Amino acid sequence: MTSVALLAQDDLAAVFAWRPEGPVSVADYLADVHALAGRLPASGHLLNLCHDRYRFAVGFAAGLLRGMTSLQPSSQSAETFRRLRDDYPDLLALCDGATDTLDLPRFDFPELVGDRSASAIPHIPADRLAAILFTSGSTGLPQAQRKTWGKLAQNGRAEAIALGLDRTPHVLVGTVPVQHSYGFESTFLLALQGGCAFWAGKPFYPQDIASALAAVPQPRLLVTTPFHLSALLASGIDLPAIDLLLSATAPLSTPLAADAEARTGAPLLEIYGSTESGQLASRRTTEGAAWTLLPGVRLEQTADDTLACAGHVEGRVALSDVIELLPDNRFLLHGRHADLINIAGKRTSLAYLNHQLGAVPGVVDGAFFLPDEEGADGITRLTAFVVAPGLSARQITAALRQRIEAIFLPRPLVLVDELPRNSTGKLPRSGLQALYTDRLGHGRG
Repeated sequence: MTSVALLAQDDLAAVFAWRPEGPVSVADYLADVHALAGRLPASGHLLNLCHDRYRFAVGFAAGLLRGMTSLQPSSQSAETFRRLRDDYPDLLALCDGATDTLDLPRFDFPELVGDRSASAIPHIPADRLAAILFTSGSTGLPQAQRKTWGKLAQNGRAEAIALGLDRTPHVLVGTVPVQHSYGFESTFLLALQGGCAFWAGKPFYPQDIASALAAVPQPRLLVTTPFHLSALLASGIDLPAIDLLLSATAPLSTPLAADAEARTGAPLLEIYGSTESGQLASRRTTEGAAWTLLPGVRLEQTADDTLACAGHVEGRVALSDVIELLPDNRFLLHGRHADLINIAGKRTSLAYLNHQLGAVPGVVDGAFFLPDEEGADGITRLTAFVVAPGLSARQITAALRQRIEAIFLPRPLVLVDELPRNSTGKLPRSGLQALYTDRLGHGRG
């Protein structure tokens, strides 16, 4: 049985993480991992709810050493906890704050003391089930995705190579939760397998992001989302030097990417992937629409379906996007299969409509929504929810009329104070459905 080192970094004195009280070395991280592992069960599932990224890292590795599998839901709602309790009765919730875990078995992150001497880097069997990640539920109920340690380690190394971090490690500051697949890969796995250090916090507000960046040395990489990035730029606050920007979880417009690069002086790269497949490709948005596959990954097509395989992908994973393959391991995205819309014989995609809506001057945030039910004439009417202080629905509709065909104009267009985005900036369909029901009265008895 082959095994893979927990960390690619073999310098025990190197900085593994940055916390408010200062840097944490690789040796100190390993000491904390062993100290926590001694207090955990010898098997079962570890529901790692730690908000502090360093404590999450300690908990994940400690569980891995004990043979536990890390459960990483994208939501920490009561309904999510009930489903996990039913599906994984041997789970233990690891917490580092006031999280309400209902009646789940709970273990609060302890004060770790013990031997601080240097320790060898542990090796883990490559085929060990290390984590179960869950889809966000954007198109239905969250689905469990099983990840082995060998593939996770390969994932982190592939991203480091694609982003050039294998040559120049950066300090990672992430605005996304570490439990989410993007945050897990691009702040945690990059630290383990890409030789990068990371900031332990999860800054959300612009001033907090600026403070986090200022707390770590250069070179700095800000791991964020279009939603967080837009809010950061709109705040107008002064930012410490940023050397690289990384975005994922939602489409990033070229104007926003260009603005971010102009404001920070840093190149902005995007990551494409999914919880099911892991990250698959990257691109610099301002240099064109084509994506380049991460090392080792391969795409195969049968008719209209595209499958990801090889490299760090677990098995063969069908992708939900319409993809056009190009030479040299590159491809173009043409929207999600589920986003494709056909109204009265005319076709478009929700991604295209959302892009046009977001390009209307004065629109801060917005999304089209396609209800399940048809209208009286047998045609499904698109709805749009829009955050646009200072604009009327009539003004926005008039601007959209110049951008999209009349058949796709929203009927109605509803102004709201905010959209029900989750912590990674995504808009689950369930949230839009609830907003649709609440604001338009559909589905009420």
